[in-house]
Amino acid sequence: MENTKNRVSIGHLAGLFTIVIWGTTFISTKVLLVEFQPVEILFFRFVMGFLALLLVCPHRLRGVSRRQEGIFALAGLCGISLYYLLENIALTFTMASNVGVMISVAPFFTALLSHLFLKSEEKLEIHFFVGFFVAMVGVALISFHGSRLELNPLGDLLAVLAAFVWACYSLLTKKISSYGYPVILTTRRTFFYGILFMIPALWIFDFQFRLERFAHGLCLFNIVYLGLGASALCFVTWNFAVKVLGAIKTSVYIYMVPVITVVTSALILREPVTGASALGTVLAVTGLFLSEYHGKK
Repeated sequence: MENTKNRVSIGHLAGLFTIVIWGTTFISTKVLLVEFQPVEILFFRFVMGFLALLLVCPHRLRGVSRRQEGIFALAGLCGISLYYLLENIALTFTMASNVGVMISVAPFFTALLSHLFLKSEEKLEIHFFVGFFVAMVGVALISFHGSRLELNPLGDLLAVLAAFVWACYSLLTKKISSYGYPVILTTRRTFFYGILFMIPALWIFDFQFRLERFAHGLCLFNIVYLGLGASALCFVTWNFAVKVLGAIKTSVYIYMVPVITVVTSALILREPVTGASALGTVLAVTGLFLSEYHGKK
Protein backbone atom coordinates (compact mmCIF):
# COMPACT_ATOMS: atom_id res chain seq x y z
CA MET A 1 0.00 0.00 0.00
CA GLU A 2 2.81 2.40 0.92
CA ASN A 3 4.60 1.69 -2.37
CA THR A 4 1.38 2.42 -4.29
CA LYS A 5 0.96 5.76 -2.49
CA ASN A 6 4.57 6.69 -3.20
CA ARG A 7 4.14 5.78 -6.87
CA VAL A 8 1.00 7.91 -7.12
CA SER A 9 2.80 10.83 -5.45
CA ILE A 10 5.68 10.48 -7.91
CA GLY A 11 3.11 10.41 -10.74
CA HIS A 12 1.63 13.72 -9.55
CA LEU A 13 5.11 15.24 -9.24
CA ALA A 14 5.95 14.05 -12.76
CA GLY A 15 2.78 15.65 -14.14
CA LEU A 16 3.43 18.92 -12.31
CA PHE A 17 7.11 18.98 -13.34
CA THR A 18 6.13 18.45 -16.98
CA ILE A 19 3.63 21.28 -16.96
CA VAL A 20 6.11 23.66 -15.28
CA ILE A 21 8.56 23.05 -18.15
CA TRP A 22 5.88 23.17 -20.87
CA GLY A 23 4.49 26.37 -19.39
CA THR A 24 7.86 28.09 -19.90
CA THR A 25 8.51 26.92 -23.47
CA PHE A 26 6.74 29.95 -24.91
CA ILE A 27 9.80 32.04 -23.97
CA SER A 28 12.18 29.79 -25.90
CA THR A 29 9.77 29.58 -28.82
CA LYS A 30 9.37 33.37 -28.88
CA VAL A 31 13.16 33.79 -29.07
CA LEU A 32 13.55 31.17 -31.80
CA LEU A 33 10.74 32.57 -33.98
CA VAL A 34 13.05 35.44 -34.89
CA GLU A 35 15.27 33.05 -36.88
CA PHE A 36 13.10 29.93 -37.35
CA GLN A 37 9.71 29.05 -38.74
CA PRO A 38 7.34 27.19 -36.37
CA VAL A 39 7.67 23.92 -38.32
CA GLU A 40 11.48 24.20 -38.20
CA ILE A 41 11.43 24.59 -34.41
CA LEU A 42 9.10 21.61 -34.18
CA PHE A 43 11.26 19.38 -36.37
CA PHE A 44 14.60 20.26 -34.76
CA ARG A 45 13.34 19.89 -31.17
CA PHE A 46 11.85 16.43 -31.73
CA VAL A 47 14.80 15.15 -33.74
CA MET A 48 17.04 16.30 -30.89
CA GLY A 49 14.68 14.67 -28.40
CA PHE A 50 14.69 11.39 -30.34
CA LEU A 51 18.50 11.33 -30.51
CA ALA A 52 18.75 12.10 -26.79
CA LEU A 53 16.45 9.20 -25.89
CA LEU A 54 18.41 6.95 -28.25
CA LEU A 55 21.63 7.94 -26.49
CA VAL A 56 20.17 7.44 -23.00
CA CYS A 57 18.65 4.06 -23.84
CA PRO A 58 20.12 2.56 -27.05
CA HIS A 59 18.21 -0.73 -26.65
CA ARG A 60 15.67 -1.81 -29.24
CA LEU A 61 11.97 -2.18 -28.47
CA ARG A 62 11.38 -5.88 -29.12
CA GLY A 63 8.29 -8.04 -29.42
CA VAL A 64 5.99 -5.31 -30.74
CA SER A 65 2.94 -6.66 -32.58
CA ARG A 66 1.44 -5.05 -35.68
CA ARG A 67 -1.50 -3.77 -33.66
CA GLN A 68 0.81 -2.23 -31.08
CA GLU A 69 2.91 -0.68 -33.86
CA GLY A 70 -0.26 0.93 -35.18
CA ILE A 71 -0.98 2.43 -31.75
CA PHE A 72 2.55 3.85 -31.62
CA ALA A 73 2.06 5.36 -35.08
CA LEU A 74 -1.27 6.94 -34.08
CA ALA A 75 0.28 8.35 -30.90
CA GLY A 76 3.11 9.91 -32.92
CA LEU A 77 0.65 11.33 -35.43
CA CYS A 78 -1.60 12.83 -32.73
CA GLY A 79 0.77 13.94 -29.96
CA ILE A 80 3.78 15.02 -32.02
CA SER A 81 2.67 15.98 -35.54
CA LEU A 82 -0.99 17.02 -35.58
CA TYR A 83 -1.21 18.67 -32.16
CA TYR A 84 1.70 21.05 -32.65
CA LEU A 85 0.92 21.76 -36.30
CA LEU A 86 -2.73 22.53 -35.54
CA GLU A 87 -1.73 24.75 -32.62
CA ASN A 88 0.84 26.68 -34.69
CA ILE A 89 -1.53 27.11 -37.64
CA ALA A 90 -4.31 28.23 -35.27
CA LEU A 91 -2.02 30.98 -33.95
CA THR A 92 -1.77 32.42 -37.48
CA PHE A 93 -5.57 32.83 -37.68
CA THR A 94 -6.63 33.80 -34.15
CA MET A 95 -5.27 35.43 -31.01
CA ALA A 96 -2.91 33.57 -28.71
CA SER A 97 -5.38 34.16 -25.85
CA ASN A 98 -8.08 32.30 -27.78
CA VAL A 99 -5.73 29.40 -28.44
CA GLY A 100 -4.77 29.25 -24.76
CA VAL A 101 -8.41 28.91 -23.71
CA MET A 102 -9.29 26.39 -26.43
CA ILE A 103 -6.28 24.17 -25.69
CA SER A 104 -7.30 24.07 -22.02
CA VAL A 105 -10.45 22.19 -23.06
CA ALA A 106 -8.24 19.11 -23.62
CA PRO A 107 -8.98 17.58 -20.16
CA PHE A 108 -12.71 17.69 -20.94
CA PHE A 109 -12.19 15.82 -24.23
CA THR A 110 -9.90 13.38 -22.42
CA ALA A 111 -12.59 12.67 -19.84
CA LEU A 112 -15.25 12.08 -22.48
CA LEU A 113 -13.05 9.80 -24.58
CA SER A 114 -11.93 7.91 -21.47
CA HIS A 115 -15.56 7.40 -20.49
CA LEU A 116 -16.35 6.03 -23.95
CA PHE A 117 -13.28 3.88 -24.57
CA LEU A 118 -11.80 3.18 -21.12
CA LYS A 119 -15.00 2.55 -19.18
CA SER A 120 -13.34 0.22 -16.69
CA GLU A 121 -10.36 2.55 -16.32
CA GLU A 122 -11.63 5.88 -14.99
CA LYS A 123 -15.06 7.07 -13.86
CA LEU A 124 -16.53 10.50 -14.55
CA GLU A 125 -17.85 12.24 -11.44
CA ILE A 126 -19.46 15.61 -10.81
CA HIS A 127 -16.35 17.03 -9.11
CA PHE A 128 -14.47 16.77 -12.42
CA PHE A 129 -17.00 18.97 -14.22
CA VAL A 130 -17.09 21.49 -11.36
CA GLY A 131 -13.30 21.67 -11.42
CA PHE A 132 -13.33 22.00 -15.21
CA PHE A 133 -15.78 24.93 -15.07
CA VAL A 134 -13.84 26.75 -12.33
CA ALA A 135 -10.51 26.19 -14.11
CA MET A 136 -11.87 27.37 -17.48
CA VAL A 137 -13.11 30.61 -15.90
CA GLY A 138 -9.62 31.07 -14.48
CA VAL A 139 -7.94 30.27 -17.80
CA ALA A 140 -10.21 32.75 -19.58
CA LEU A 141 -9.35 35.50 -17.07
CA ILE A 142 -5.62 34.81 -17.48
CA SER A 143 -5.81 34.66 -21.28
CA PHE A 144 -7.90 37.78 -21.87
CA HIS A 145 -7.14 39.82 -18.68
CA GLY A 146 -9.45 42.65 -19.67
CA SER A 147 -9.08 42.48 -23.45
CA ARG A 148 -12.11 41.92 -25.65
CA LEU A 149 -12.97 38.42 -26.84
CA GLU A 150 -12.59 38.24 -30.62
CA LEU A 151 -13.78 35.03 -32.22
CA ASN A 152 -12.18 33.71 -35.39
CA PRO A 153 -14.09 30.59 -36.50
CA LEU A 154 -11.23 28.97 -38.43
CA GLY A 155 -8.46 29.64 -35.92
CA ASP A 156 -10.62 28.77 -32.91
CA LEU A 157 -11.80 25.55 -34.57
CA LEU A 158 -8.20 24.52 -35.28
CA ALA A 159 -7.32 25.16 -31.62
CA VAL A 160 -10.26 23.03 -30.46
CA LEU A 161 -9.14 20.29 -32.88
CA ALA A 162 -5.66 20.51 -31.36
CA ALA A 163 -7.17 19.98 -27.88
CA PHE A 164 -9.15 17.00 -29.16
CA VAL A 165 -6.05 15.51 -30.80
CA TRP A 166 -4.11 15.85 -27.52
CA ALA A 167 -6.94 14.04 -25.72
CA CYS A 168 -6.60 11.22 -28.28
CA TYR A 169 -2.85 11.15 -27.59
CA SER A 170 -3.52 10.85 -23.85
CA LEU A 171 -5.71 7.79 -24.37
CA LEU A 172 -3.22 6.23 -26.78
CA THR A 173 -0.47 6.81 -24.21
CA LYS A 174 -2.57 5.08 -21.57
CA LYS A 175 -3.06 2.14 -23.95
CA ILE A 176 0.69 1.99 -24.67
CA SER A 177 1.46 1.98 -20.94
CA SER A 178 -0.54 -1.25 -20.60
CA TYR A 179 1.94 -3.06 -22.87
CA GLY A 180 4.54 -3.05 -20.10
CA TYR A 181 7.43 -1.65 -22.16
CA PRO A 182 9.93 0.87 -20.65
CA VAL A 183 8.59 4.43 -20.89
CA ILE A 184 11.77 5.76 -22.54
CA LEU A 185 11.54 3.20 -25.33
CA THR A 186 7.84 3.80 -25.97
CA THR A 187 8.35 7.57 -25.99
CA ARG A 188 11.21 7.19 -28.46
CA ARG A 189 9.07 5.03 -30.75
CA THR A 190 6.31 7.65 -30.60
CA PHE A 191 8.83 10.38 -31.48
CA PHE A 192 9.99 8.34 -34.48
CA TYR A 193 6.48 8.19 -35.95
CA GLY A 194 5.81 11.82 -35.08
CA ILE A 195 8.89 12.94 -37.00
CA LEU A 196 7.97 10.62 -39.89
CA PHE A 197 4.48 12.11 -40.19
CA MET A 198 5.97 15.59 -39.91
CA ILE A 199 8.03 15.24 -43.11
CA PRO A 200 5.20 16.20 -45.56
CA ALA A 201 4.59 19.37 -43.53
CA LEU A 202 8.26 20.34 -43.94
CA TRP A 203 7.78 20.51 -47.69
CA ILE A 204 4.47 22.37 -47.42
CA PHE A 205 5.85 25.04 -45.08
CA ASP A 206 9.14 25.54 -46.94
CA PHE A 207 11.42 24.00 -44.30
CA GLN A 208 15.12 24.99 -44.44
CA PHE A 209 17.96 23.25 -42.59
CA ARG A 210 20.34 26.25 -42.34
CA LEU A 211 22.25 24.77 -39.42
CA GLU A 212 24.45 27.87 -39.21
CA ARG A 213 21.66 29.49 -37.20
CA PHE A 214 22.67 27.29 -34.26
CA ALA A 215 26.02 29.09 -34.17
CA HIS A 216 24.22 31.81 -32.21
CA GLY A 217 24.44 30.88 -28.53
CA LEU A 218 20.90 32.06 -27.75
CA CYS A 219 19.37 29.95 -30.53
CA LEU A 220 21.40 26.91 -29.53
CA PHE A 221 20.47 27.22 -25.86
CA ASN A 222 16.75 27.54 -26.56
CA ILE A 223 16.55 24.70 -29.07
CA VAL A 224 18.44 22.47 -26.62
CA TYR A 225 15.99 23.49 -23.89
CA LEU A 226 13.07 22.56 -26.13
CA GLY A 227 14.69 19.40 -27.49
CA LEU A 228 16.18 17.89 -24.33
CA GLY A 229 13.94 19.41 -21.69
CA ALA A 230 10.49 20.03 -23.15
CA SER A 231 10.60 17.09 -25.57
CA ALA A 232 12.88 14.22 -24.50
CA LEU A 233 12.54 14.60 -20.72
CA CYS A 234 9.01 15.98 -20.45
CA PHE A 235 7.32 13.52 -22.78
CA VAL A 236 8.88 10.71 -20.73
CA THR A 237 7.65 12.23 -17.45
CA TRP A 238 4.20 12.98 -18.92
CA ASN A 239 3.83 9.45 -20.27
CA PHE A 240 4.94 8.09 -16.89
CA ALA A 241 2.31 10.22 -15.16
CA VAL A 242 -0.39 8.93 -17.52
CA LYS A 243 0.76 5.38 -16.83
CA VAL A 244 0.50 5.85 -13.05
CA LEU A 245 -2.43 8.27 -12.66
CA GLY A 246 -4.49 7.63 -15.77
CA ALA A 247 -5.39 9.88 -18.69
CA ILE A 248 -7.97 12.04 -16.90
CA LYS A 249 -6.03 12.83 -13.71
CA THR A 250 -2.89 13.68 -15.67
CA SER A 251 -4.68 15.81 -18.27
CA VAL A 252 -6.10 18.24 -15.70
CA TYR A 253 -2.58 19.52 -15.06
CA ILE A 254 -3.03 21.32 -18.39
CA TYR A 255 -5.03 23.90 -16.40
CA MET A 256 -1.70 24.96 -14.89
CA VAL A 257 -0.07 25.96 -18.20
CA PRO A 258 -1.54 29.53 -18.24
CA VAL A 259 -0.60 29.88 -14.56
CA ILE A 260 3.03 28.98 -15.26
CA THR A 261 2.97 31.37 -18.21
CA VAL A 262 1.80 34.25 -15.98
CA VAL A 263 4.48 33.52 -13.37
CA THR A 264 7.35 33.18 -15.87
CA SER A 265 6.19 36.28 -17.74
CA ALA A 266 6.39 38.26 -14.51
CA LEU A 267 9.75 36.82 -13.40
CA ILE A 268 11.62 36.67 -16.72
CA LEU A 269 9.92 39.12 -19.07
CA ARG A 270 8.95 41.56 -16.28
CA GLU A 271 5.37 41.66 -17.52
CA PRO A 272 2.88 43.09 -14.97
CA VAL A 273 0.47 40.76 -13.16
CA THR A 274 -3.05 42.19 -13.43
CA GLY A 275 -5.86 41.63 -10.96
CA ALA A 276 -7.68 39.51 -13.55
CA SER A 277 -4.67 37.26 -14.13
CA ALA A 278 -4.12 36.89 -10.36
CA LEU A 279 -7.75 35.88 -9.83
CA GLY A 280 -7.55 33.59 -12.86
CA THR A 281 -4.49 31.90 -11.38
CA VAL A 282 -6.33 31.20 -8.12
CA LEU A 283 -9.35 29.80 -10.00
CA ALA A 284 -7.22 27.62 -12.30
CA VAL A 285 -5.37 26.09 -9.35
CA THR A 286 -8.66 25.66 -7.46
CA GLY A 287 -10.17 23.90 -10.48
CA LEU A 288 -7.16 21.60 -10.63
CA PHE A 289 -7.56 20.58 -6.99
CA LEU A 290 -11.32 20.11 -7.33
CA SER A 291 -10.80 17.81 -10.31
CA GLU A 292 -7.94 15.88 -8.71
CA TYR A 293 -8.70 15.45 -5.05
CA HIS A 294 -12.46 15.80 -4.48
CA GLY A 295 -12.28 16.05 -0.71
CA LYS A 296 -9.28 13.78 -0.27
CA LYS A 297 -6.53 14.84 2.11
